[in-house]
Amino acid sequence: MDTVNIRQAIATAKAHEQSTGQLACLMKVRANRLHQAIQLPPQNIVPALLNFIIHYIDQVPEFIDAVDTIANEYNIADYTEPVMSVAKEFFVQPPELIDGHNGLNALMDESYLAHRLIEEVNDRFMSRYNMPLVPIDMTRSNLIIHHLIGEPFANQLDHAVHLIADNLQGKELVFVPDACREDRSNRWASDLQRWPCLVDNLSVNLLLNSRTARIMIH
Repeated sequence: MDTVNIRQAIATAKAHEQSTGQLACLMKVRANRLHQAIQLPPQNIVPALLNFIIHYIDQVPEFIDAVDTIANEYNIADYTEPVMSVAKEFFVQPPELIDGHNGLNALMDESYLAHRLIEEVNDRFMSRYNMPLVPIDMTRSNLIIHHLIGEPFANQLDHAVHLIADNLQGKELVFVPDACREDRSNRWASDLQRWPCLVDNLSVNLLLNSRTARIMIH
């Protein structure tokens, strides 16, 4: 499945939301239960949350395309492709955990899995080579989506991500150092500016420090 199919799935889910308002109703309930560190606008909270979620979902195919393009340019696709392949697979065969979810609600789960997998692999890669595999940080957005999904379900998705990352690491597919000794992170960060849609500039934000992060993920 390429990102064209992912984009089609997103378009279908957006149309479903327009006709049903399903996710909007869900966010209306959850908005009052969010962690105090999550900053919301004073008015139109539900539309702001929907806009944030849709932007988060839209970033998945944009990010996959960006990483695939840059990785091919730098001849390191062997290291990024396994991760991007799994991220795409979430939209083809979502884990059974997501059964029963549909529309944008399902795509929020699938996008969370994709973004969290990339974050997890980046963290492990950074700890081993002192540089990220891909130079993008979705920590804040992931924490917000974690709470919009709600616990304990979001924790179950996190557990699935850890198992998948362990499997990738065990196969030595994304942790082989040969092409990663040269620090490409600065050039990657510059190249990613070709995709301005990957920049977060929304009205939902997170006041984050290390203590808050620890509290929010438990």
